[in-house]
Amino acid sequence: MQSHQLKQIVEPLLAWYHTNKRDLPWRKNNAPYRVWISEIMLQQTRVETVIPYYERFMKHYPTIPSLAASKDEVLLKLWEGLGYYSRAKNLKKAAQIICSQYHGNFPEQYNDILALPGIGAYTAGAISSISFEQAKAAVDGNVLRVITRLTGDNQDITDIGFRRQITTELEKIYPAQKRGDFTQSLMELGAVICVPNGLPKCPTCPLSSLCSAYQSGTQLQYPVKKQKAARKVEEITVLVLQCQNKIAVRKREKKGVLSGMWELPNWNGFFTEKQVFEQLAGLQPQFDIHKSSIGQKERLKHIFTHIEWHMECMQIACDKEYTFHDIIWVTTEELASEIALPTAFRKVYKKLCQ
Repeated sequence: MQSHQLKQIVEPLLAWYHTNKRDLPWRKNNAPYRVWISEIMLQQTRVETVIPYYERFMKHYPTIPSLAASKDEVLLKLWEGLGYYSRAKNLKKAAQIICSQYHGNFPEQYNDILALPGIGAYTAGAISSISFEQAKAAVDGNVLRVITRLTGDNQDITDIGFRRQITTELEKIYPAQKRGDFTQSLMELGAVICVPNGLPKCPTCPLSSLCSAYQSGTQLQYPVKKQKAARKVEEITVLVLQCQNKIAVRKREKKGVLSGMWELPNWNGFFTEKQVFEQLAGLQPQFDIHKSSIGQKERLKHIFTHIEWHMECMQIACDKEYTFHDIIWVTTEELASEIALPTAFRKVYKKLCQ
């Protein structure tokens, strides 16, 4: 990696950013709490999706103490649809630590920030530079793409050592002032100009005259990324048990995918209608097969980071609210306003019932 090449990007990138940066709600105030919430929400999620969630979240939890005191069900309901619910759980854990160890004030030191639950090197770097003007880089996929194209570096960006190398080299060139802007300018360039899908918008890029990939016409060869292992496929049968205007839900185990979240009743493997009724009768001897009926059926798919669910989904009308161990019955209004149903199960419910 050419250090002298990186040194030349600072001034043109800052000038471009000041003129072209998007008007985003978390940029109106660089308080560490606001930057933290936005960066966590933006992980694995598009900006357009995050904006209404962010504004609603900040209105509900305007301070760190208010987040620390939040009720799990309310917090998770606010997060519903963003996915990766461990992010929300870690936000609350971190807020409680900040209240107990830092008197409710967000820590200023990079290592203290990094030690908080749910915060990795990228988020710690973003907060340190944007909120505290420290020379700390925030290196994510966008930044890796920008830098590898700029320098024509074909090292594997999934290699932790390479990511650390880029982080170190970037921190050497941080300006004396406007360090937070420099961090955001790199993020912004990767998000709107040096884009991941399709051709980058090189003619409008402030760094095109410095970019090795642009000069050689090899933009799409970067970044180099090791191919991911195939996702594990899991087959499950998901039931929408309905009794008039109520739906049966239960809590998942406190480990594994979607740990501790609400779910629709489900079993591993694909079940036929006959097998479903047999299972329900086994769980609840009073379950009246003859007074229940199968409604809509769909086969749906939901993709997590490392797992892919193939779901055989059935809508079953029940004649009364049967008790199946840990199942509870909630109204459709409660499901809409109070119960945080993960996207995979919300997708099933909407497809079969709405």
